[in-house]
Amino acid sequence: MPTTPGTQWRKLLYVKQEYPDNYVDDTFLEELQKNANVRHYEYWSVVLESTIISQHISSIVIFVAVFIYLYLEHLSSHALITIGTVGTAIGYGFWDWSNTMLTPDSNFQRRKIFKGAVLFFLTLLGLTPILKTLTEKTSEDTIWALTVILFLANLAFHDYGSGNRRNIKYPGSLSTNAAIFASVVLASRFKTNLHVFGLMSFAVEWFALFPMLRRQVRSISIRGNLVLTVVLFLTATTLFSQISPAIVVIYILGMVFVTFVCPFWLIWIQRYKNEIHGPWDEARPKIQHGRSVE
Repeated sequence: MPTTPGTQWRKLLYVKQEYPDNYVDDTFLEELQKNANVRHYEYWSVVLESTIISQHISSIVIFVAVFIYLYLEHLSSHALITIGTVGTAIGYGFWDWSNTMLTPDSNFQRRKIFKGAVLFFLTLLGLTPILKTLTEKTSEDTIWALTVILFLANLAFHDYGSGNRRNIKYPGSLSTNAAIFASVVLASRFKTNLHVFGLMSFAVEWFALFPMLRRQVRSISIRGNLVLTVVLFLTATTLFSQISPAIVVIYILGMVFVTFVCPFWLIWIQRYKNEIHGPWDEARPKIQHGRSVE
């Protein structure tokens, strides 16, 4: 359908118009929207959100320090098992008390969890001799390098999701498996089965259960989350101060960078964000949640 001379340009491909193919009308970009959905961050809110990363870094540092203390016989395996068991019991008690979504059969759930925990630790105790010899013939240089790689994988693939209580779940399987495998690799350096069992039980409690408790604290109280961050930071600093002051300095600088510098960097670089929207975008369906379908 050809157009007559003087006809106003229209944004229609199926209409033959008198304008050249590369013609751009002044009204072509009148519906253009820039950065319509961009979220503008505040510095201290981003700092608060970064504490979940700081906590996980501190957790890895604490675990490595515990291994070194156990390896150098500065910490007994009995003490580690006792600390892990008592800490797990206290953490579960806090979880059970703070969980407002308890079902009526909570007593049955408690018995089920208790039976599962006993079965798991008995299984772990039975597998301890196998875990001790799994990488026994591997050289120490390979062990240390593999441990670093696995903990970096744990740090990279950890579930840093929000503290929404409805979304609190087990951490990502890849991250957890990397941490547990790193623990198995480190446990092969011990000579007794009790040392291996102590480290492996602590690894499961520290890398599988403790992240859930951290999310629970974060979802309940901002102040509690900050206190937990400071406690983990001071614990990691205190433990490694007896091992290597140089690593303590690196750790403190890294925590300052992650907690305070990176949020400022994110806010500063946000000025260069350029997100455009217009009528040419694909339509997005609007899904209304919470409506029942009859």
